[in-house]
Amino acid sequence: MALTTDDVDRFEASRPRLEAIAYRLLGSASEAEDAVQETFLRWQASGVEHIEVPEAWLTKVLTHLCLNQLTSARARRETYVGQWLPEPLLAGDPMLGPADTAEQRDSVSYAVLTLLERLSPNERAVYVLREAFGCPHREIADVLDISEAASQQIFHRAKKHVAEGKARTEVDAAAARRIVEEFLAAATSGRTEPLVRLLTADAIAIGDGGGKVPARARAFEGAVAVATFLRGLFRPGEAKRRLVGDTVEIYRADANGAPALVVVAGGTVIGVMCPQISPEGIVAIRSQVNPDKLVRATRRWAATEHAEPLHHTF
Repeated sequence: MALTTDDVDRFEASRPRLEAIAYRLLGSASEAEDAVQETFLRWQASGVEHIEVPEAWLTKVLTHLCLNQLTSARARRETYVGQWLPEPLLAGDPMLGPADTAEQRDSVSYAVLTLLERLSPNERAVYVLREAFGCPHREIADVLDISEAASQQIFHRAKKHVAEGKARTEVDAAAARRIVEEFLAAATSGRTEPLVRLLTADAIAIGDGGGKVPARARAFEGAVAVATFLRGLFRPGEAKRRLVGDTVEIYRADANGAPALVVVAGGTVIGVMCPQISPEGIVAIRSQVNPDKLVRATRRWAATEHAEPLHHTF
């Protein structure tokens, strides 16, 4: 069925919100784009003139597509090479969605997106729709075809799981930016002691190479183990130069609403390192180096201005 210009405009007006929901649900920008495009195809095939509340209809269709994707993604991730981490988004990316409240900003943080992987698909959907988009439980119940009471119970359970996983209060943005810069200086110093001082005793380091870039299959655990790994990671070497084949520049930039390190070679983002920082120190270092998950970040990087790099190697 052909859509009118008004029908297309109505969908396009909803696209940013739909993409932001899908990204939080799937942790992948490319999969979010696919889900939103499939939602458009279903909008096109429907009797649009009979849809009373387009935004609610689109949200329901998109959410169910994402739930199906999450179910199949769990099976795929069992065969994923190494650790699976979400796709990072750089500052200004519209897919990050609303950031007016602390809950909205928190829901798209890299640490929380990682924690959402532990939730069931329904828990994740309720948490995202309620926490990030403020949907009433009545609307969530209609989207998921459950009762309002069930929606409330699922939300409280999901929020409890996320809170338990976070377990620590994070620091303000200015302090986090300073700590990220101190972290890079320590990591490139060639010594482990400065790094150990910045890390919590139970710090972890996780990398996602997707089988395309070398990354350890298991997390490094403990301040000394993490510091030793990072010292080696940042040490220049002939093998690394051959692998990258260009000057490597490291910048401090925001990813998923928090200070991060962006590693760039020849204009291509080859890594995004997202530290999780608490008042006690750096709790976790999560590094995305899978090139498939850095395509959108590279596009965003090329389209925006940025300060001079904090560090570069040849």
